[in-house]
Amino acid sequence: MAEATAHHRPHGDPNDLYASPPPWDIGRPQLAFLRLAQAGAIRGRVLDAGCGTGEHTLMAASLGLDATGIDLSATALRAAARKARDHGRAARFLRHDARQLADLGESFDTVLDCGLFHLFGGRGRAAYVAGLHYVLRPGGRYFMLGLSDQQAGEWGPVHKLTQNAIRDAFAGGWHVDSIEASTIDITTDPDGARAWLATLTRAGAPTNRRGASC
Repeated sequence: MAEATAHHRPHGDPNDLYASPPPWDIGRPQLAFLRLAQAGAIRGRVLDAGCGTGEHTLMAASLGLDATGIDLSATALRAAARKARDHGRAARFLRHDARQLADLGESFDTVLDCGLFHLFGGRGRAAYVAGLHYVLRPGGRYFMLGLSDQQAGEWGPVHKLTQNAIRDAFAGGWHVDSIEASTIDITTDPDGARAWLATLTRAGAPTNRRGASC
């Protein structure tokens, strides 16, 4: 999953999530995102929000794209940097809070989110969505893979997502292109976890951005 996924957990030490390999760290990109890459949907400057050990950042880099991953777990980011070196990928990894994306002072064409959005609720979710709108260029795409309300069982701090909850969070300044049933692959269940794959386009005219241009 992601930013320390159950990565970027709003409470606790994100490094604790990587004391041993967590179930969402599957050693490869999620199939849903790999299919997006194969279809050419991932383009331009790419931000992997809640990158964990960097699989999706490195996937974007393998396409020749300018790829940046952010996470709060220094342990995960060190593992991501090692992977980049081992595979000869040019990717950037930053320790940064996804609820403060505007502070990056940068613009992106694509944002990938595997298992981060569903960790936020209330003000944290609102801050994250506002930051996404800030850093994505108009017409930029946000791809989010989050735990579905159709998934059984308790999942700790994760907010299981309904389609309406996703639409409500992105009600202003976004076009919801699609919300499709999908799966988050995990190491603890061969069937994975039921998820929603949401594709959204950032609408609106360019805004004034500190240190960045649209």
